[in-house]
Amino acid sequence: MKRTRLAMAIGTAAIAAAGLGAATAITACGSGSQAPVAATTSSGSAYSYYRSMMGRLYSASGSSGMMSGTSSRGWMMGGTGYRWMVGGLDAPAWMRGSALPAYMMGSSRDPGKIMGALYASAPGARVSASEAARSGSQVPAGATVSRAQHRITFSGTSVRLTVLASPASGPDETFRIAGMVNPTIVVKAHAHVSMQVVNADPDTAHGLVITASGAGSSWMPMLTARPAFPGSAAWFLGNPTSAGMHAATLSFTVGTPGTYRYLCPVPGHAQKGMTGTFTVSG
Repeated sequence: MKRTRLAMAIGTAAIAAAGLGAATAITACGSGSQAPVAATTSSGSAYSYYRSMMGRLYSASGSSGMMSGTSSRGWMMGGTGYRWMVGGLDAPAWMRGSALPAYMMGSSRDPGKIMGALYASAPGARVSASEAARSGSQVPAGATVSRAQHRITFSGTSVRLTVLASPASGPDETFRIAGMVNPTIVVKAHAHVSMQVVNADPDTAHGLVITASGAGSSWMPMLTARPAFPGSAAWFLGNPTSAGMHAATLSFTVGTPGTYRYLCPVPGHAQKGMTGTFTVSG
């Protein structure tokens, strides 16, 4: 992965904590068949791991550190912050735009590298490299692929597919689906979608969220882009280890026909091209 120059960023510790909390929560689903939303309760090993890491980061940051404000510290440490880190709908007002606190500004490192390393060993579902490569190249059941149109279309109301995030065999910071890079995905209105997301990048965190069509222009989608459908966000997945590649399964039902985006929510990645079109047909 190339290093990213950040003009405006979440502080290193804050990003690390956010990424760790999300990845831990998401990957703690236990198997590729479960959705991130299943891990949103504030209990279990995922939440304990999250609080432990947040506590260490807070202690290390001191009175001027990442969570020096009482409201921000309480929010980040508690169940509300944890559930948002899993892929919840809304960031709190104090994290948005010009209201971002000073401790969340001014990092010169790629936050994906920081997050990926910090929670590489987080608990949760894993897949082998060979399984990931196979799933990322196969055409899913019930799908029709047009390589000329760079599109994969599902005709049924039950959709299952695997998305590889930044595999080594393709362009950097892109998604791989059915052997294609960032293809358009077309599903029917009201279809139920089960989307397995696998981080195949050896040294950088990635995730996936389906959101409004214009969200790809945001530097930090996790603060500015609501998931389009409940359950359609996995903010961060850590680096692979000898145990395998981190995996999470988004499980959601699509609603209103229209054009949406799927993108990596790690700051800067969507702007570098880690995004594609998600179309819901009428």
